[in-house]
Amino acid sequence: MTRRLVIFELLMIAAAVAATILIYPHLPEQVTTHWGMNGQPNGFSPKAAVWMLGPGALVLVLTLTSVLPWLSPKRFEVESFRSTYNFIMLAVFLMMAYCYGIILWAGVGLRIDIMRFVLGGVCLFIAAIGNVLSKVRRNFYIGVRTPWTLANERVWHATHRFAAKCFVIAGLVGLVLAMAGVPFGPIAAILAGGLAPVVYSLVFYKQLERRGEL
Repeated sequence: MTRRLVIFELLMIAAAVAATILIYPHLPEQVTTHWGMNGQPNGFSPKAAVWMLGPGALVLVLTLTSVLPWLSPKRFEVESFRSTYNFIMLAVFLMMAYCYGIILWAGVGLRIDIMRFVLGGVCLFIAAIGNVLSKVRRNFYIGVRTPWTLANERVWHATHRFAAKCFVIAGLVGLVLAMAGVPFGPIAAILAGGLAPVVYSLVFYKQLERRGEL
Protein backbone atom coordinates (compact mmCIF):
# COMPACT_ATOMS: atom_id res chain seq x y z
CA MET A 1 0.00 0.00 0.00
CA THR A 2 1.11 3.55 -0.62
CA ARG A 3 1.72 5.80 2.37
CA ARG A 4 -1.03 8.16 1.22
CA LEU A 5 -3.55 5.31 1.04
CA VAL A 6 -2.63 4.04 4.50
CA ILE A 7 -2.99 7.53 5.99
CA PHE A 8 -6.36 8.01 4.30
CA GLU A 9 -7.74 4.69 5.57
CA LEU A 10 -6.41 5.32 9.08
CA LEU A 11 -8.19 8.68 9.09
CA MET A 12 -11.39 6.96 7.93
CA ILE A 13 -11.07 4.42 10.74
CA ALA A 14 -10.53 7.23 13.24
CA ALA A 15 -13.66 8.95 11.88
CA ALA A 16 -15.62 5.69 12.25
CA VAL A 17 -14.43 5.36 15.87
CA ALA A 18 -15.39 8.97 16.61
CA ALA A 19 -18.83 8.54 15.02
CA THR A 20 -19.40 5.34 16.98
CA ILE A 21 -18.46 6.99 20.28
CA LEU A 22 -20.76 9.92 19.52
CA ILE A 23 -23.76 7.87 18.39
CA TYR A 24 -23.40 4.80 20.63
CA PRO A 25 -25.39 6.20 23.61
CA HIS A 26 -28.33 6.92 21.27
CA LEU A 27 -28.50 3.44 19.74
CA PRO A 28 -31.15 0.93 20.83
CA GLU A 29 -30.03 -2.25 22.58
CA GLN A 30 -30.73 -4.19 19.35
CA VAL A 31 -29.46 -2.56 16.15
CA THR A 32 -30.80 -3.45 12.72
CA THR A 33 -28.02 -4.97 10.62
CA HIS A 34 -30.01 -6.58 7.81
CA TRP A 35 -33.06 -5.68 5.76
CA GLY A 36 -35.30 -7.79 3.53
CA MET A 37 -36.05 -7.03 -0.11
CA ASN A 38 -39.14 -5.14 1.05
CA GLY A 39 -36.93 -2.78 3.01
CA GLN A 40 -38.13 -4.07 6.38
CA PRO A 41 -35.63 -5.00 9.11
CA ASN A 42 -35.17 -8.76 9.46
CA GLY A 43 -31.80 -9.05 11.18
CA PHE A 44 -30.64 -7.56 14.49
CA SER A 45 -27.46 -7.51 16.59
CA PRO A 46 -26.58 -6.20 20.06
CA LYS A 47 -25.50 -2.58 19.77
CA ALA A 48 -22.00 -3.51 20.94
CA ALA A 49 -21.62 -5.30 17.59
CA VAL A 50 -21.35 -1.96 15.79
CA TRP A 51 -17.72 -1.77 16.90
CA MET A 52 -16.99 -4.87 14.82
CA LEU A 53 -19.26 -3.89 11.93
CA GLY A 54 -17.63 -0.48 11.61
CA PRO A 55 -14.11 0.16 12.95
CA GLY A 56 -13.39 -3.56 13.25
CA ALA A 57 -14.35 -4.33 9.65
CA LEU A 58 -12.36 -1.36 8.35
CA VAL A 59 -9.27 -2.43 10.27
CA LEU A 60 -9.69 -5.93 8.81
CA VAL A 61 -9.81 -4.62 5.23
CA LEU A 62 -6.77 -2.41 5.84
CA THR A 63 -4.89 -5.39 7.29
CA LEU A 64 -5.83 -7.68 4.40
CA THR A 65 -4.77 -5.04 1.87
CA SER A 66 -1.29 -5.13 3.38
CA VAL A 67 -1.04 -8.88 4.09
CA LEU A 68 -2.48 -10.52 0.95
CA PRO A 69 0.38 -9.44 -1.36
CA TRP A 70 2.86 -11.02 1.06
CA LEU A 71 0.84 -14.25 1.08
CA SER A 72 0.70 -14.49 -2.72
CA PRO A 73 2.49 -17.57 -4.13
CA LYS A 74 4.99 -17.38 -6.97
CA ARG A 75 3.53 -16.74 -10.46
CA PHE A 76 0.36 -15.38 -8.84
CA GLU A 77 1.82 -12.25 -7.25
CA VAL A 78 -0.36 -9.20 -6.63
CA GLU A 79 2.64 -6.98 -7.40
CA SER A 80 2.06 -7.43 -11.14
CA PHE A 81 -1.09 -5.28 -10.86
CA ARG A 82 -0.48 -3.52 -7.55
CA SER A 83 -2.12 -0.18 -8.41
CA THR A 84 -5.29 -1.96 -9.57
CA TYR A 85 -5.23 -4.14 -6.46
CA ASN A 86 -4.98 -1.04 -4.26
CA PHE A 87 -7.91 0.56 -6.10
CA ILE A 88 -10.13 -2.49 -5.66
CA MET A 89 -9.27 -2.90 -1.98
CA LEU A 90 -9.93 0.81 -1.45
CA ALA A 91 -13.33 0.35 -3.10
CA VAL A 92 -14.05 -2.52 -0.69
CA PHE A 93 -12.96 -0.33 2.23
CA LEU A 94 -15.21 2.55 1.15
CA MET A 95 -18.14 0.18 0.58
CA MET A 96 -17.77 -1.14 4.12
CA ALA A 97 -17.64 2.40 5.49
CA TYR A 98 -20.72 3.36 3.45
CA CYS A 99 -22.74 0.39 4.76
CA TYR A 100 -21.66 1.18 8.31
CA GLY A 101 -22.85 4.75 7.88
CA ILE A 102 -26.26 3.42 6.82
CA ILE A 103 -26.41 1.15 9.88
CA LEU A 104 -25.67 4.07 12.21
CA TRP A 105 -28.11 6.35 10.41
CA ALA A 106 -30.92 3.84 10.69
CA GLY A 107 -29.87 2.90 14.21
CA VAL A 108 -30.66 6.33 15.62
CA GLY A 109 -34.09 6.25 14.02
CA LEU A 110 -33.49 8.49 11.01
CA ARG A 111 -35.57 7.57 7.96
CA ILE A 112 -33.83 6.22 4.89
CA ASP A 113 -34.85 4.24 1.84
CA ILE A 114 -32.68 1.28 2.74
CA MET A 115 -33.07 -0.72 -0.45
CA ARG A 116 -32.35 2.20 -2.76
CA PHE A 117 -29.32 3.33 -0.79
CA VAL A 118 -27.85 -0.11 -0.07
CA LEU A 119 -28.49 -1.66 -3.49
CA GLY A 120 -27.57 1.58 -5.24
CA GLY A 121 -24.26 1.65 -3.38
CA VAL A 122 -23.56 -2.00 -4.18
CA CYS A 123 -24.29 -1.41 -7.86
CA LEU A 124 -21.93 1.58 -7.98
CA PHE A 125 -19.30 -0.60 -6.31
CA ILE A 126 -19.77 -3.33 -8.95
CA ALA A 127 -19.50 -0.80 -11.78
CA ALA A 128 -16.35 0.73 -10.27
CA ILE A 129 -14.72 -2.70 -9.94
CA GLY A 130 -15.68 -3.53 -13.53
CA ASN A 131 -13.93 -0.39 -14.73
CA VAL A 132 -10.53 -1.84 -13.75
CA LEU A 133 -11.19 -5.59 -13.83
CA SER A 134 -9.45 -6.14 -17.17
CA LYS A 135 -6.17 -5.02 -15.54
CA VAL A 136 -6.25 -7.76 -12.90
CA ARG A 137 -3.63 -10.47 -13.40
CA ARG A 138 -3.82 -14.08 -12.24
CA ASN A 139 -4.04 -14.32 -8.47
CA PHE A 140 -5.99 -16.17 -5.78
CA TYR A 141 -7.79 -13.22 -4.19
CA ILE A 142 -9.38 -10.88 -6.76
CA GLY A 143 -11.23 -11.45 -10.02
CA VAL A 144 -13.05 -14.32 -11.72
CA ARG A 145 -11.18 -17.18 -10.08
CA THR A 146 -12.58 -20.29 -11.73
CA PRO A 147 -10.65 -23.53 -12.36
CA TRP A 148 -10.36 -22.54 -16.03
CA THR A 149 -9.04 -19.00 -15.52
CA LEU A 150 -6.51 -20.13 -12.93
CA ALA A 151 -5.36 -22.97 -15.17
CA ASN A 152 -4.61 -20.84 -18.23
CA GLU A 153 -3.41 -17.25 -18.52
CA ARG A 154 -5.04 -16.73 -21.91
CA VAL A 155 -8.41 -17.76 -20.48
CA TRP A 156 -7.83 -15.46 -17.50
CA HIS A 157 -7.19 -12.40 -19.68
CA ALA A 158 -10.08 -13.06 -22.07
CA THR A 159 -12.48 -13.74 -19.22
CA HIS A 160 -11.54 -10.56 -17.37
CA ARG A 161 -11.92 -8.40 -20.45
CA PHE A 162 -15.41 -9.85 -20.82
CA ALA A 163 -16.11 -9.59 -17.07
CA ALA A 164 -15.14 -5.92 -17.05
CA LYS A 165 -17.94 -5.15 -19.51
CA CYS A 166 -20.41 -7.37 -17.64
CA PHE A 167 -19.69 -5.72 -14.30
CA VAL A 168 -19.99 -2.17 -15.62
CA ILE A 169 -23.25 -2.93 -17.44
CA ALA A 170 -24.69 -4.89 -14.51
CA GLY A 171 -23.72 -2.16 -12.05
CA LEU A 172 -25.24 0.66 -14.09
CA VAL A 173 -28.41 -1.27 -14.96
CA GLY A 174 -28.75 -2.33 -11.32
CA LEU A 175 -28.32 1.27 -10.18
CA VAL A 176 -31.10 2.46 -12.47
CA LEU A 177 -33.38 -0.34 -11.27
CA ALA A 178 -32.54 0.42 -7.63
CA MET A 179 -33.36 4.11 -8.06
CA ALA A 180 -36.61 3.13 -9.81
CA GLY A 181 -37.50 0.85 -6.91
CA VAL A 182 -37.86 -2.27 -9.08
CA PRO A 183 -38.14 -5.29 -6.72
CA PHE A 184 -35.29 -7.80 -7.15
CA GLY A 185 -34.15 -5.96 -10.31
CA PRO A 186 -30.73 -4.87 -8.98
CA ILE A 187 -30.04 -8.31 -7.50
CA ALA A 188 -30.92 -9.98 -10.80
CA ALA A 189 -28.62 -7.60 -12.70
CA ILE A 190 -25.72 -8.26 -10.31
CA LEU A 191 -26.19 -12.04 -10.41
CA ALA A 192 -26.33 -12.02 -14.22
CA GLY A 193 -23.22 -9.85 -14.43
CA GLY A 194 -21.35 -12.16 -12.07
CA LEU A 195 -22.46 -15.47 -13.58
CA ALA A 196 -21.85 -14.60 -17.24
CA PRO A 197 -18.02 -14.44 -16.91
CA VAL A 198 -17.97 -17.78 -15.08
CA VAL A 199 -19.81 -19.45 -17.95
CA TYR A 200 -17.62 -17.61 -20.46
CA SER A 201 -14.42 -18.92 -18.82
CA LEU A 202 -15.62 -22.52 -19.13
CA VAL A 203 -16.78 -22.13 -22.74
CA PHE A 204 -13.57 -20.37 -23.83
CA TYR A 205 -11.38 -22.94 -22.07
CA LYS A 206 -13.18 -25.82 -23.78
CA GLN A 207 -12.84 -24.10 -27.16
CA LEU A 208 -9.07 -23.82 -26.67
CA GLU A 209 -8.97 -27.43 -25.48
CA ARG A 210 -10.75 -28.70 -28.60
CA ARG A 211 -8.38 -26.73 -30.84
CA GLY A 212 -5.34 -28.06 -28.96
CA GLU A 213 -4.22 -24.54 -27.97
CA LEU A 214 -3.85 -25.09 -24.24
